[in-house]
Amino acid sequence: MTPGSNLPLSAVRVAVDVTAPVRLDVSGLLLAADGKVRSDDDFVFYNQPAGPGVTHSAAAGGGDTITVDTAAVPGDIEKIVVTASPDAPGTTFAGTEPTGTVRNADDGSVLATFTPPQLGAETALVIVEIYRRGGAWKVRAVGQGYANGLAGIATDFGVSVEEPAAPAAAPQAPPAPPAPAAPAPPAGQWGPPTGAPAPAAPPAPAAPAPAAAPGKINLDKGRVSLQKNQTVSLVKGGRPLLSSVRMGLGWEPAFRGKSIDLDASVIAYGPDRKKVDNCFFGKLMILGGAIQHSGDNLTGEGAGDDEAITVHLGGLPPEVTGLVFVVNSFSGQKFSDVAKAYCRLLDAQSGEELVRFDLTHSEPRTGVMMAKLIRQFSGEWEMTAMGEYVDARTVRGMTKPAGQAL
Repeated sequence: MTPGSNLPLSAVRVAVDVTAPVRLDVSGLLLAADGKVRSDDDFVFYNQPAGPGVTHSAAAGGGDTITVDTAAVPGDIEKIVVTASPDAPGTTFAGTEPTGTVRNADDGSVLATFTPPQLGAETALVIVEIYRRGGAWKVRAVGQGYANGLAGIATDFGVSVEEPAAPAAAPQAPPAPPAPAAPAPPAGQWGPPTGAPAPAAPPAPAAPAPAAAPGKINLDKGRVSLQKNQTVSLVKGGRPLLSSVRMGLGWEPAFRGKSIDLDASVIAYGPDRKKVDNCFFGKLMILGGAIQHSGDNLTGEGAGDDEAITVHLGGLPPEVTGLVFVVNSFSGQKFSDVAKAYCRLLDAQSGEELVRFDLTHSEPRTGVMMAKLIRQFSGEWEMTAMGEYVDARTVRGMTKPAGQAL
Protein backbone atom coordinates (compact mmCIF):
# COMPACT_ATOMS: atom_id res chain seq x y z
CA MET A 1 0.00 0.00 0.00
CA THR A 2 0.99 3.63 -0.47
CA PRO A 3 0.14 6.56 1.87
CA GLY A 4 -3.55 7.39 1.69
CA SER A 5 -4.56 4.23 -0.19
CA ASN A 6 -7.25 1.95 1.18
CA LEU A 7 -8.53 -1.61 0.76
CA PRO A 8 -11.70 -3.42 1.84
CA LEU A 9 -11.18 -6.05 4.52
CA SER A 10 -12.26 -9.55 3.58
CA ALA A 11 -11.81 -10.90 7.12
CA VAL A 12 -13.87 -10.23 10.24
CA ARG A 13 -10.84 -10.56 12.52
CA VAL A 14 -7.72 -8.77 11.32
CA ALA A 15 -4.29 -8.55 12.88
CA VAL A 16 -1.86 -5.69 12.24
CA ASP A 17 1.76 -6.74 12.87
CA VAL A 18 4.18 -3.80 13.26
CA THR A 19 7.83 -4.77 12.88
CA ALA A 20 11.07 -2.80 12.61
CA PRO A 21 14.84 -3.30 13.09
CA VAL A 22 14.46 -1.70 16.55
CA ARG A 23 12.09 -2.32 19.44
CA LEU A 24 8.83 -0.40 19.08
CA ASP A 25 5.95 0.41 21.39
CA VAL A 26 2.78 -0.35 19.44
CA SER A 27 -0.72 0.67 20.43
CA GLY A 28 -4.28 0.79 19.14
CA LEU A 29 -6.77 3.58 19.80
CA LEU A 30 -10.51 3.19 19.35
CA LEU A 31 -11.96 6.45 18.03
CA ALA A 32 -15.57 7.63 17.98
CA ALA A 33 -17.13 9.88 15.32
CA ASP A 34 -15.43 12.97 16.81
CA GLY A 35 -12.00 11.40 16.26
CA LYS A 36 -11.41 10.94 20.01
CA VAL A 37 -11.36 8.01 22.41
CA ARG A 38 -14.42 7.72 24.64
CA SER A 39 -12.21 7.17 27.69
CA ASP A 40 -8.70 5.98 28.47
CA ASP A 41 -10.02 2.42 28.26
CA ASP A 42 -9.99 2.85 24.47
CA PHE A 43 -6.17 3.09 24.51
CA VAL A 44 -4.83 -0.45 24.02
CA PHE A 45 -1.08 -1.10 24.53
CA TYR A 46 1.26 -3.49 26.31
CA ASN A 47 0.30 -2.24 29.77
CA GLN A 48 -3.43 -2.32 28.93
CA PRO A 49 -3.60 -5.14 26.38
CA ALA A 50 -7.35 -5.45 25.92
CA GLY A 51 -10.13 -3.10 24.89
CA PRO A 52 -13.59 -3.54 23.32
CA GLY A 53 -12.90 -5.73 20.29
CA VAL A 54 -9.18 -4.82 20.21
CA THR A 55 -6.19 -6.58 21.78
CA HIS A 56 -2.42 -6.11 21.96
CA SER A 57 0.04 -9.00 21.83
CA ALA A 58 3.58 -9.85 20.77
CA ALA A 59 3.91 -10.74 17.06
CA ALA A 60 5.15 -14.23 16.25
CA GLY A 61 8.02 -12.97 14.09
CA GLY A 62 8.99 -10.10 16.39
CA GLY A 63 7.33 -6.75 16.97
CA ASP A 64 3.82 -6.23 18.28
CA THR A 65 0.34 -7.05 16.99
CA ILE A 66 -2.94 -5.16 17.31
CA THR A 67 -5.84 -7.53 16.61
CA VAL A 68 -9.25 -6.12 15.73
CA ASP A 69 -12.40 -8.22 15.90
CA THR A 70 -14.64 -5.98 13.82
CA ALA A 71 -17.76 -7.88 14.94
CA ALA A 72 -16.98 -7.03 18.57
CA VAL A 73 -16.09 -3.36 18.09
CA PRO A 74 -18.79 -1.15 19.69
CA GLY A 75 -21.18 0.52 17.27
CA ASP A 76 -20.10 4.05 18.25
CA ILE A 77 -16.47 3.36 17.33
CA GLU A 78 -15.70 4.40 13.73
CA LYS A 79 -11.99 3.59 13.46
CA ILE A 80 -9.06 1.97 15.18
CA VAL A 81 -5.68 3.62 14.58
CA VAL A 82 -2.51 1.57 14.98
CA THR A 83 0.47 3.60 16.19
CA ALA A 84 4.13 2.97 16.92
CA SER A 85 7.04 4.75 18.58
CA PRO A 86 10.65 3.68 19.28
CA ASP A 87 11.02 2.08 22.69
CA ALA A 88 14.24 4.00 23.48
CA PRO A 89 13.36 7.49 24.84
CA GLY A 90 14.11 10.35 22.45
CA THR A 91 14.80 8.05 19.50
CA THR A 92 13.48 9.09 16.08
CA PHE A 93 12.49 6.99 13.07
CA ALA A 94 15.44 8.31 11.03
CA GLY A 95 17.06 5.29 9.37
CA THR A 96 14.29 2.99 10.60
CA GLU A 97 11.54 1.66 8.36
CA PRO A 98 8.66 0.11 10.31
CA THR A 99 6.29 -2.11 8.36
CA GLY A 100 2.65 -2.75 9.08
CA THR A 101 1.39 -6.14 7.86
CA VAL A 102 -2.37 -6.66 7.86
CA ARG A 103 -3.37 -10.33 8.16
CA ASN A 104 -6.49 -12.41 8.44
CA ALA A 105 -6.27 -13.19 12.15
CA ASP A 106 -7.86 -16.63 11.69
CA ASP A 107 -5.80 -18.16 8.87
CA GLY A 108 -2.75 -15.86 8.89
CA SER A 109 -3.03 -14.88 5.22
CA VAL A 110 -1.57 -11.46 4.36
CA LEU A 111 -4.13 -8.88 3.20
CA ALA A 112 -1.86 -5.85 2.82
CA THR A 113 1.51 -4.38 3.81
CA PHE A 114 2.61 -0.77 4.29
CA THR A 115 5.98 0.83 5.00
CA PRO A 116 5.75 4.61 5.60
CA PRO A 117 8.28 6.42 3.36
CA GLN A 118 10.71 9.27 4.07
CA LEU A 119 10.91 9.11 7.85
CA GLY A 120 13.22 11.42 9.78
CA ALA A 121 12.59 13.42 12.96
CA GLU A 122 9.33 11.65 13.80
CA THR A 123 9.23 10.01 17.23
CA ALA A 124 5.82 8.40 16.72
CA LEU A 125 3.67 7.33 13.78
CA VAL A 126 0.13 6.43 12.91
CA ILE A 127 0.83 3.38 10.73
CA VAL A 128 -2.63 2.29 9.51
CA GLU A 129 -6.26 2.69 10.48
CA ILE A 130 -9.08 0.16 10.40
CA TYR A 131 -12.32 2.04 9.75
CA ARG A 132 -16.01 1.67 8.89
CA ARG A 133 -17.34 2.91 5.59
CA GLY A 134 -20.85 2.23 4.30
CA GLY A 135 -21.42 -0.65 6.69
CA ALA A 136 -18.15 -2.39 5.73
CA TRP A 137 -14.66 -2.34 7.22
CA LYS A 138 -11.60 -1.09 5.35
CA VAL A 139 -7.90 -0.46 6.04
CA ARG A 140 -6.09 2.74 5.10
CA ALA A 141 -2.33 3.33 4.97
CA VAL A 142 -1.60 6.55 6.88
CA GLY A 143 2.09 7.08 7.80
CA GLN A 144 1.48 10.37 9.67
CA GLY A 145 4.39 11.36 11.91
CA TYR A 146 4.43 13.15 15.27
CA ALA A 147 7.33 15.11 16.73
CA ASN A 148 6.63 14.56 20.42
CA GLY A 149 6.28 10.83 20.75
CA LEU A 150 3.33 8.64 21.54
CA ALA A 151 2.18 11.28 24.02
CA GLY A 152 1.48 13.56 21.07
CA ILE A 153 -0.68 10.93 19.40
CA ALA A 154 -2.46 10.04 22.64
CA THR A 155 -3.20 13.68 23.44
CA ASP A 156 -4.38 14.39 19.90
CA PHE A 157 -6.89 11.55 20.15
CA GLY A 158 -8.14 12.49 23.61
CA VAL A 159 -6.18 10.18 25.94
CA SER A 160 -5.26 11.69 29.32
CA VAL A 161 -1.46 11.88 29.43
CA GLU A 162 0.08 12.42 32.84
CA GLU A 163 2.86 15.01 32.76
CA PRO A 164 5.94 13.89 34.74
CA ALA A 165 5.82 15.68 38.10
CA ALA A 166 8.82 16.42 40.34
CA PRO A 167 8.00 13.65 42.83
CA ALA A 168 7.12 11.01 40.27
CA ALA A 169 4.77 9.28 42.65
CA ALA A 170 1.88 7.27 41.27
CA PRO A 171 -0.23 9.90 39.48
CA GLN A 172 -3.91 10.07 40.28
CA ALA A 173 -5.68 8.12 37.59
CA PRO A 174 -8.58 9.86 35.86
CA PRO A 175 -11.92 8.56 37.18
CA ALA A 176 -12.60 5.84 34.62
CA PRO A 177 -15.01 3.11 35.87
CA PRO A 178 -12.91 0.01 35.05
CA ALA A 179 -9.68 1.57 36.38
CA PRO A 180 -8.63 -1.43 38.54
CA ALA A 181 -8.04 -3.55 35.43
CA ALA A 182 -5.21 -1.39 34.12
CA PRO A 183 -2.88 0.75 36.29
CA ALA A 184 -1.67 3.96 34.71
CA PRO A 185 1.67 3.52 32.91
CA PRO A 186 4.79 5.01 34.52
CA ALA A 187 5.79 8.51 33.45
CA GLY A 188 7.94 8.38 30.36
CA GLN A 189 6.41 5.13 29.16
CA TRP A 190 4.22 6.84 26.58
CA GLY A 191 4.58 10.40 27.79
CA PRO A 192 7.43 12.88 27.19
CA PRO A 193 10.89 11.63 28.27
CA THR A 194 11.54 12.31 31.96
CA GLY A 195 13.86 15.24 32.52
CA ALA A 196 13.30 16.72 29.06
CA PRO A 197 10.01 18.60 29.25
CA ALA A 198 11.39 21.86 27.85
CA PRO A 199 12.18 20.75 24.28
CA ALA A 200 8.82 18.96 24.04
CA ALA A 201 6.86 21.90 25.45
CA PRO A 202 5.61 23.37 22.14
CA PRO A 203 3.20 20.68 20.90
CA ALA A 204 2.26 22.57 17.73
CA PRO A 205 4.17 20.41 15.23
CA ALA A 206 2.66 17.20 16.63
CA ALA A 207 -0.39 16.94 14.42
CA PRO A 208 -0.42 18.95 11.19
CA ALA A 209 -4.08 19.13 10.25
CA PRO A 210 -3.80 18.95 6.42
CA ALA A 211 -1.81 15.71 6.48
CA ALA A 212 -4.16 14.05 8.94
CA ALA A 213 -7.11 13.75 6.59
CA PRO A 214 -5.97 12.50 3.18
CA GLY A 215 -8.62 12.40 0.50
CA LYS A 216 -11.20 14.58 2.32
CA ILE A 217 -10.89 17.45 -0.18
CA ASN A 218 -12.61 16.84 -3.51
CA LEU A 219 -13.53 18.84 -6.61
CA ASP A 220 -17.15 19.59 -5.68
CA LYS A 221 -16.43 23.24 -4.88
CA GLY A 222 -14.39 23.89 -8.01
CA ARG A 223 -10.67 24.46 -8.39
CA VAL A 224 -8.51 23.39 -5.46
CA SER A 225 -5.30 25.17 -4.52
CA LEU A 226 -3.02 22.78 -2.64
CA GLN A 227 -0.26 23.41 -0.16
CA LYS A 228 2.67 21.06 0.25
CA ASN A 229 1.61 17.57 1.45
CA GLN A 230 -2.10 18.27 1.00
CA THR A 231 -4.21 15.77 -0.93
CA VAL A 232 -7.28 16.15 -3.12
CA SER A 233 -9.49 13.29 -4.23
CA LEU A 234 -10.30 13.53 -7.94
CA VAL A 235 -14.00 13.04 -7.29
CA LYS A 236 -16.77 15.39 -8.39
CA GLY A 237 -20.43 14.95 -7.51
CA GLY A 238 -19.62 11.68 -5.77
CA ARG A 239 -18.18 10.14 -8.95
CA PRO A 240 -14.49 9.44 -9.62
CA LEU A 241 -12.84 11.38 -12.43
CA LEU A 242 -11.95 8.70 -14.97
CA SER A 243 -11.49 10.84 -18.07
CA SER A 244 -8.30 12.41 -19.42
CA VAL A 245 -6.35 14.92 -17.37
CA ARG A 246 -3.37 17.09 -18.25
CA MET A 247 -0.60 17.97 -15.82
CA GLY A 248 0.84 21.33 -16.81
CA LEU A 249 4.19 22.34 -15.36
CA GLY A 250 5.63 25.82 -15.63
CA TRP A 251 8.50 27.96 -14.45
CA GLU A 252 10.25 31.24 -15.14
CA PRO A 253 13.93 32.19 -14.87
CA ALA A 254 14.66 33.95 -11.60
CA PHE A 255 16.82 36.52 -13.41
CA ARG A 256 15.68 38.29 -16.54
CA GLY A 257 17.47 37.18 -19.67
CA LYS A 258 18.91 34.04 -18.08
CA SER A 259 17.30 30.98 -19.67
CA ILE A 260 17.11 27.67 -17.88
CA ASP A 261 16.40 24.26 -19.37
CA LEU A 262 14.03 22.27 -17.16
CA ASP A 263 12.42 18.98 -18.13
CA ALA A 264 9.08 17.70 -16.89
CA SER A 265 8.53 13.95 -16.68
CA VAL A 266 6.20 11.41 -15.12
CA ILE A 267 7.17 8.03 -13.67
CA ALA A 268 4.58 5.25 -13.47
CA TYR A 269 4.81 2.74 -10.62
CA GLY A 270 3.17 -0.53 -9.67
CA PRO A 271 1.80 -1.42 -6.21
CA ASP A 272 5.26 -2.60 -5.14
CA ARG A 273 6.70 0.88 -5.87
CA LYS A 274 8.71 -0.54 -8.77
CA LYS A 275 8.91 1.54 -11.93
CA VAL A 276 6.65 0.44 -14.78
CA ASP A 277 7.74 3.13 -17.28
CA ASN A 278 8.50 6.83 -17.53
CA CYS A 279 7.48 9.53 -19.99
CA PHE A 280 9.81 12.46 -20.77
CA PHE A 281 11.12 14.57 -23.66
CA GLY A 282 13.01 11.58 -25.06
CA LYS A 283 9.99 9.24 -24.83
CA LEU A 284 6.86 11.20 -25.60
CA MET A 285 4.34 8.34 -25.37
CA ILE A 286 4.14 5.32 -23.07
CA LEU A 287 1.69 2.63 -22.00
CA GLY A 288 0.00 2.39 -25.38
CA GLY A 289 -0.66 6.12 -25.55
CA ALA A 290 -2.27 6.35 -22.10
CA ILE A 291 0.40 8.94 -21.17
CA GLN A 292 1.68 11.55 -23.66
CA HIS A 293 4.27 14.33 -23.32
CA SER A 294 3.97 17.69 -25.09
CA GLY A 295 7.69 17.94 -25.91
CA ASP A 296 10.72 19.78 -24.60
CA ASN A 297 10.85 23.48 -23.67
CA LEU A 298 14.46 24.61 -23.53
CA THR A 299 14.09 27.98 -21.81
CA GLY A 300 10.92 28.26 -19.72
CA GLU A 301 10.06 31.51 -21.46
CA GLY A 302 6.54 32.44 -22.49
CA ALA A 303 3.20 32.49 -20.75
CA GLY A 304 1.33 29.39 -19.68
CA ASP A 305 2.57 25.85 -19.11
CA ASP A 306 6.10 25.17 -20.31
CA GLU A 307 5.55 21.43 -20.63
CA ALA A 308 2.43 19.32 -20.26
CA ILE A 309 1.77 15.62 -19.77
CA THR A 310 -1.62 14.18 -20.68
CA VAL A 311 -2.84 11.12 -18.79
CA HIS A 312 -5.84 9.08 -19.95
CA LEU A 313 -6.76 7.73 -16.53
CA GLY A 314 -9.22 5.19 -17.87
CA GLY A 315 -6.60 3.84 -20.28
CA LEU A 316 -3.91 3.15 -17.70
CA PRO A 317 -3.21 -0.57 -17.24
CA PRO A 318 -4.30 -1.97 -13.86
CA GLU A 319 -0.68 -2.57 -12.80
CA VAL A 320 -0.12 1.21 -12.68
CA THR A 321 -1.21 2.42 -9.24
CA GLY A 322 0.93 5.53 -8.82
CA LEU A 323 2.28 8.40 -10.94
CA VAL A 324 4.94 10.87 -9.78
CA PHE A 325 5.43 14.10 -11.74
CA VAL A 326 8.96 15.48 -11.56
CA VAL A 327 10.99 18.37 -12.97
CA ASN A 328 14.74 18.25 -13.55
CA SER A 329 17.36 20.83 -14.48
CA PHE A 330 19.06 19.13 -17.40
CA SER A 331 21.51 22.05 -17.73
CA GLY A 332 22.60 21.63 -14.12
CA GLN A 333 21.33 25.00 -12.88
CA LYS A 334 19.77 24.96 -9.43
CA PHE A 335 16.13 25.55 -8.61
CA SER A 336 17.23 28.63 -6.67
CA ASP A 337 17.62 30.13 -10.18
CA VAL A 338 13.97 29.40 -10.97
CA ALA A 339 10.96 31.57 -10.20
CA LYS A 340 7.26 30.78 -10.15
CA ALA A 341 7.52 27.01 -10.50
CA TYR A 342 4.10 25.37 -10.36
CA CYS A 343 2.07 22.40 -11.50
CA ARG A 344 -1.63 22.31 -12.29
CA LEU A 345 -4.05 19.54 -13.19
CA LEU A 346 -6.59 20.28 -15.91
CA ASP A 347 -9.48 18.45 -17.51
CA ALA A 348 -7.83 17.55 -20.82
CA GLN A 349 -11.08 17.86 -22.75
CA SER A 350 -12.53 21.12 -21.40
CA GLY A 351 -9.27 22.76 -20.32
CA GLU A 352 -10.78 23.53 -16.91
CA GLU A 353 -8.16 23.87 -14.20
CA LEU A 354 -8.93 21.42 -11.40
CA VAL A 355 -5.98 21.56 -9.02
CA ARG A 356 -3.02 23.92 -8.66
CA PHE A 357 0.16 23.75 -6.58
CA ASP A 358 2.63 26.66 -6.47
CA LEU A 359 6.08 26.08 -5.01
CA THR A 360 6.53 28.63 -2.25
CA HIS A 361 10.27 28.17 -1.86
CA SER A 362 13.21 26.79 -3.81
CA GLU A 363 16.37 24.94 -2.94
CA PRO A 364 19.79 24.88 -4.67
CA ARG A 365 19.23 21.39 -6.09
CA THR A 366 18.60 20.04 -9.58
CA GLY A 367 15.41 17.99 -9.23
CA VAL A 368 12.01 18.37 -7.62
CA MET A 369 9.09 15.99 -7.16
CA MET A 370 6.06 18.17 -7.81
CA ALA A 371 3.04 15.92 -7.28
CA LYS A 372 1.84 12.34 -7.19
CA LEU A 373 -1.37 10.65 -8.31
CA ILE A 374 -2.36 7.47 -6.47
CA ARG A 375 -5.11 5.09 -7.59
CA GLN A 376 -7.41 4.01 -4.76
CA PHE A 377 -8.94 0.55 -4.54
CA SER A 378 -12.35 2.09 -5.25
CA GLY A 379 -11.06 3.41 -8.58
CA GLU A 380 -10.71 7.11 -7.87
CA TRP A 381 -7.37 8.90 -8.01
CA GLU A 382 -5.91 11.18 -5.37
CA MET A 383 -3.39 13.95 -6.07
CA THR A 384 -0.90 15.04 -3.41
CA ALA A 385 1.31 18.14 -3.64
CA MET A 386 4.92 17.23 -2.89
CA GLY A 387 7.54 19.93 -3.51
CA GLU A 388 10.40 17.65 -2.46
CA TYR A 389 13.87 18.53 -3.83
CA VAL A 390 16.62 16.06 -4.74
CA ASP A 391 19.92 16.15 -6.63
CA ALA A 392 19.14 14.62 -10.03
CA ARG A 393 19.52 16.15 -13.48
CA THR A 394 17.49 13.52 -15.35
CA VAL A 395 14.35 11.48 -14.81
CA ARG A 396 16.50 8.37 -14.36
CA GLY A 397 17.91 9.86 -11.16
CA MET A 398 14.40 10.49 -9.88
CA THR A 399 13.19 6.89 -10.11
CA LYS A 400 14.37 5.76 -6.68
CA PRO A 401 13.47 8.83 -4.58
CA ALA A 402 10.08 9.13 -6.29
CA GLY A 403 9.32 5.46 -5.61
CA GLN A 404 10.24 5.93 -1.96
CA ALA A 405 7.94 8.95 -1.77
CA LEU A 406 4.84 7.00 -2.86
